[in-house]
Amino acid sequence: MQSAGVYLSIPFCRQKCTYCNFASEAHAPALLPGYLRALEREIAERARFWAAAGIPASEDMPVDSIYLGGGTPGMLRPEELASLLGTVRACFSVPGDAEITLEASPENATRENAAAWAYCGVNRVSMGVQSMVTQELRAVGRRHSAETVADAFAALRYAGIANISVDLIAGLPHQTTESWQSSLEALLRLAPPHFSVYMLEVDEDSRLGREILSGGSRYTREAVPSDEQVADQFSRASERLRAAGYVHYEISNFARPGRHSRHNEKYWTGAPYFGFGVEAHSYDGRRRWANTDSLTDYMAALEKGVAPLAQHKTLSVQEKLEERLFLGLRRLEGLRLSDLEAEFRASVRQKYAEQIGEFCRTGWMETDGDHLCLTERGLLFSNEIFASFLA
Repeated sequence: MQSAGVYLSIPFCRQKCTYCNFASEAHAPALLPGYLRALEREIAERARFWAAAGIPASEDMPVDSIYLGGGTPGMLRPEELASLLGTVRACFSVPGDAEITLEASPENATRENAAAWAYCGVNRVSMGVQSMVTQELRAVGRRHSAETVADAFAALRYAGIANISVDLIAGLPHQTTESWQSSLEALLRLAPPHFSVYMLEVDEDSRLGREILSGGSRYTREAVPSDEQVADQFSRASERLRAAGYVHYEISNFARPGRHSRHNEKYWTGAPYFGFGVEAHSYDGRRRWANTDSLTDYMAALEKGVAPLAQHKTLSVQEKLEERLFLGLRRLEGLRLSDLEAEFRASVRQKYAEQIGEFCRTGWMETDGDHLCLTERGLLFSNEIFASFLA
């Protein structure tokens, strides 16, 4: 039987970073216990909520990955984390070797917390490092330092959590080629099994993004590197990580062999996953549904005993094909067009001949006639490529 993933949204932060475009806020800590009660209720009563929305229950499907994202789930107290994971285990079949990931800031990963996380079953921690340079960190509202990161690694490993992933962002204010290289080398010395390397997203959903788009001067907007510099930094990181033995397996993700993110692979391969909490998304192979992105509305819905859904859609054959294409192309190994044609009983090569031909000519994609993948240069323009495959 196919295994699913479970995502738990903890949209609370002690301070909102200027680049963040997620549905997370520096909510009053007093709201967190009530939110967790609502979250556990949504998990426990999911079958009723899904049935009311016309979504057949999938609760018998085993779950081999649990991912606590946010926000900053690392700020949960040990008893809160234990209760939440206990609810998931009580409501789903979770094998003993399931991957359980907790997102945390470096300052959360103290020896005491790491020991509690391990006791609760957490065996993978994703740390939002972003940079190892103090000036860059302070410019975007991050509290930690390079020393904090090193201490966090030591605490996690002492607790027996060796599967550590770190995030880096290319394009932070004040970042230079030299400082980017410094951050990368400092983290390589700590030897995390997994890196996620992102290029700064500029959009209206973050404070820094709004300043950049409007030409404002807040949040050190004027110190943000150019698009060309950001692309160069990403390319340098890709080259350096591959040289250090990391497998570049998805656009933004690099891992030691066998250390890829089991949970995130579900998103890219079309496996089912169930999301709970504010703005959490779910997919069962045929349908997608998502919760409201409002903390107030979410808690009010659960208080009334109704589903906190904001959207629900059964995918058409065309929509499923499009998703398989652009999600499959996110993975560096690409996809086989003959597999898609067998699954969807359609000539994918003929249907998308114009797009495939254009991007192969520009050097953004390559194909041998059946296997299709992005090139190194194409990774930098993936959003434009994916958009071309959407009807």
